[in-house]
Amino acid sequence: MNKNIKLAVAGAVLALSATAANAGIIIPAGEWTLDINGNVNAFANYTNAEAQSGGAFATTAGGTFTSASTSAALATAPGTGASTNKSIGINTGLLPSWLGFTGTTRQNDIDVSFTISMQPNVSDNTMAGDNKTPLFRQTFLTFGDKSWGSIKLGKDIGIFSSDAILNDMTLLGVGGGSVGGNGASGNATTLGGIGTGYIYAAWKGQMAYTTPNFNGFQATVGITNPSQVQSSTAAASALNQDRFGLEGKASWAFSQSDVNGKVWVSAASYDNQTTASLSNSISVADIGATINANGFGLTGYYYTGKGAGTTFLGAYGVSGDNARRDSDGGYIQLTYATPMKTKIGVAYGASNLDTAGNDSRVNNSVLKTNERITVGAYHPLTKHLNLVAEFNNIQTEAWGSAKAESQSYSAGAILFF
Repeated sequence: MNKNIKLAVAGAVLALSATAANAGIIIPAGEWTLDINGNVNAFANYTNAEAQSGGAFATTAGGTFTSASTSAALATAPGTGASTNKSIGINTGLLPSWLGFTGTTRQNDIDVSFTISMQPNVSDNTMAGDNKTPLFRQTFLTFGDKSWGSIKLGKDIGIFSSDAILNDMTLLGVGGGSVGGNGASGNATTLGGIGTGYIYAAWKGQMAYTTPNFNGFQATVGITNPSQVQSSTAAASALNQDRFGLEGKASWAFSQSDVNGKVWVSAASYDNQTTASLSNSISVADIGATINANGFGLTGYYYTGKGAGTTFLGAYGVSGDNARRDSDGGYIQLTYATPMKTKIGVAYGASNLDTAGNDSRVNNSVLKTNERITVGAYHPLTKHLNLVAEFNNIQTEAWGSAKAESQSYSAGAILFF
């Protein structure tokens, strides 16, 4: 994992310095220093999903409501009506299992590095047991100097909304169930709080500049590959963009005595044009803060956008006649480290989608809100090994009368190296 991911994971390990993975396996190699790092995690999951009163959600291909979907059409509870759906699986959690290689050197007064990583997840549900191809979420280079900043070129986590997911306590666990699977085996990763409090930052081809660190203040601006933004109407639609995506963020980290924390803002802007020659723009911004003191941790986050959707950036962001839907959401999270170093956390998150244009507020084709409550316990069994147990309750409501709810339970472990 690169430096930003490592620092976020250290924070997601819930401010327990004894368990934070600050470096991997360091190997000097001539002019280079190689850092081999990553994690392995696995969780047993049980989910009980049930459609409630008000009729069935409108159905289209893919997804269940525990995917915290972008519209009620992808929020269908399996077994709609009065029936329920139970599922179990042994899965990778929100953070995929990871094997990363980072090389660093300094040449001609310039710090140079590369990062390549792959994510060989444990999730699979085939007879042969080898259906899942490893993901490759990072391939980038950086160069710069602390006096003038650094430049990144390649694929890495998106700039907008990245701090939201990297400060989510479910980064060490499961959170919301996997897309289309309710946490059942056969899905790459789960969703954490994606779609129930924040929009997925995703992994994007990008060219970005990060300023030097000015006493805790730092900013990043960049252009991104726009093809990684979901279509404004459906994930299956083709995209034809005429400009790069624009993303940026600014943050201020502070530390004094036993108190430390961070405040950040970020934003993104995209233009989309579908094959039907309908174009729309996406604009979205957020603000968040986290503070830790005397064993307590508090994180608050809020986002608002037009045409941005609620789960994957841009998906279901407009109505059938191409009017931009407003969306907003956020989460609040409270944690406490017990004297035994077990971190107990509770979080509430919600993502809301408004109607626009020719949308009807009396049917079940447009999501109104996804809400999530998470209770988790995270215990550092060793310096690198954490035991995790979580409970998640997710409620989905359409603009019509349909409602659905799920409860999921998970237990497992995550090992950093």
